[in-house]
Amino acid sequence: MFAYQRRYTGPVRAVVLDWAGTAVDFGCLAPAAVFRRIFADAGVPVSVAEARAFMGRHKRDHIQAMLATPPIRQRWQDAHGRAAGEADVDRLFADFVPQQLAALADHHELIPGAAETAAELRRRGIAIGSTSGYTREMMDRVTGRAAANGYAPDAVVAVDEVRRGRPAPFMAQRAMERLDVWPAAACVKVGDTLSDVEEGLNAGMWTIALAVSGNEVGLSLADWRALPPDRQQALRDSATARLASAGAHRVIDTIADLPAALDAIEAAMARGEGP
Repeated sequence: MFAYQRRYTGPVRAVVLDWAGTAVDFGCLAPAAVFRRIFADAGVPVSVAEARAFMGRHKRDHIQAMLATPPIRQRWQDAHGRAAGEADVDRLFADFVPQQLAALADHHELIPGAAETAAELRRRGIAIGSTSGYTREMMDRVTGRAAANGYAPDAVVAVDEVRRGRPAPFMAQRAMERLDVWPAAACVKVGDTLSDVEEGLNAGMWTIALAVSGNEVGLSLADWRALPPDRQQALRDSATARLASAGAHRVIDTIADLPAALDAIEAAMARGEGP
């Protein structure tokens, strides 16, 4: 008995890129620092790893997830004599927003290769969409500066424009709608967090993860370049393993490596493979 299976074997028609750690803000530094600050101000210090664990999600969801982890939950209990509730999540998020808006002024630089890669995608006729864990208010602080430096996606979807943010697929699907591109198998989600990978997979897209420029390594460009090669390789290998284990179809260093990764995906599609 045979079953017909529909497969898209054409070219990549669209990419949907994340922002912080993918196109701007090498190391995804802005949100990590603010998460640590608001928790410290609440009397509950958190580590860098704890602040980064849920990166890519809606920032309120990120705060809620942090509070649900056993170590932070216990620290909150010790500091406040009670478990954290929804009102605490709301209060922390209210503290987060103005500090994040201020931090974006210092963390808006394009990641090397972003403008050049965008130009190459346009040369290939590939539409460029974007999604983010940032709200529209936050995105408006980023997109203008990025455009002035040569990076302006065709569609920008903020997390507060959909019912649910990552790992749900709704932002990626909204980007497809705004770009007027389908099927999902003709699209590639690109990001630097585990949540980005999940978003792409849940949307039915190919997914490319960035190991070096984003959340998993979490270093500024200057700090990354200052490391000896063996230390760079160790961090690259660790980040690559985490992103690959989340299901990324390809893991590359930075957005500058994206065109070659798209070539590999198109070759896979031509062989009849799907995401």
